[in-house]
Amino acid sequence: MTPLHKPHTRAALVTTVLMLMTGAAQDAAAPSEPDQHGSDADVVDERRVAPRIVDLTVDSPAMGGEAKVRLLTPDGWERGESGKKWPVLYLLAGGDGDYETWTEEESYAVQEVAELRDVLVVMPQMPMFGFYTDWHNGGENGPPAVESFHLKEVLPILERDYGAGSTRAAAGESQGGFGALSYAARNEWMFEAVASYSGYVHPLQHTHAIETAVDHLNKADLMDTDWKDIWGDPETNRENWKRHDPYYLADKLRSVPVYLSSGDGTAGVLDPPGFEDEYVPGLEDPDEPFAEDVVSPTETLMDRESKAVAQQLQRTGADVTTHFYKGTHSPQYWKREFQRSLPILLYALGTRPAGR
Repeated sequence: MTPLHKPHTRAALVTTVLMLMTGAAQDAAAPSEPDQHGSDADVVDERRVAPRIVDLTVDSPAMGGEAKVRLLTPDGWERGESGKKWPVLYLLAGGDGDYETWTEEESYAVQEVAELRDVLVVMPQMPMFGFYTDWHNGGENGPPAVESFHLKEVLPILERDYGAGSTRAAAGESQGGFGALSYAARNEWMFEAVASYSGYVHPLQHTHAIETAVDHLNKADLMDTDWKDIWGDPETNRENWKRHDPYYLADKLRSVPVYLSSGDGTAGVLDPPGFEDEYVPGLEDPDEPFAEDVVSPTETLMDRESKAVAQQLQRTGADVTTHFYKGTHSPQYWKREFQRSLPILLYALGTRPAGR
């Protein structure tokens, strides 16, 4: 995986990556069980890279090799401290899967967020455009099995050796927003709250965008794959798509507070003058063209998906908080939305009193 955590590079890539959603029919298919990985996964390297930041290298059967996990440790944390357990916040990166994003991206710098000093923050790596999914791979499955890596391999290791408790929340930007909602819906009772910032949370709504994005990344030599390897063909393997799509899993999120936010793709208050996302040929659906003032087509798609999922959650009676605004697919908005959602996440983790 090529690290892409510089703001201008990541913005261009995530613009592409966010196209991955595809959506349509309705039928809350039951989540499938992730492959049973985990027993052979092992930490082969551990490095403290800053006073509260520890990087782990995991030999992962699910990923077919080594993969990284960054931990932001709480005040008073000690590795392997007997009996001490901390609430866990998974922070999921966008489509580039960069595990350093949440600490190295200047817009976030979560190590400076005072409210996170009583929480173990987990930031796992994902392959480029991995979509927080155990890949279908033409029905053969096998690596990359991203969901299994994060939840079947990493989580048990953290609970055994790194003080992770059983109270968890998850949040993510762009593709990471999809990951947060899909993980919670497919693994009931695993997460207490989730948040999505400009997430492609309804993949079946814009399948053409996923095909376009993967083709764009292939041509840029950032990956080399068939877009159908992720969930299969959206027609012949439609049920597999639906088993991962939060829109069709809304009833599985009724007991989980959900925060959904997105911009409409037009220039907003946090955008510099003249801002415009990278042009990705084929992103626009001829049957649903973008408005003339849209400068961030990716964000427009994310907005449509987030609103569709929000409506579906509301129909089920879920506890959903939304913030829809004028703005683009950019880290400065995700930082703001992270801060807005943090009280919800921390309250669910038991580290923030209600009403504060």
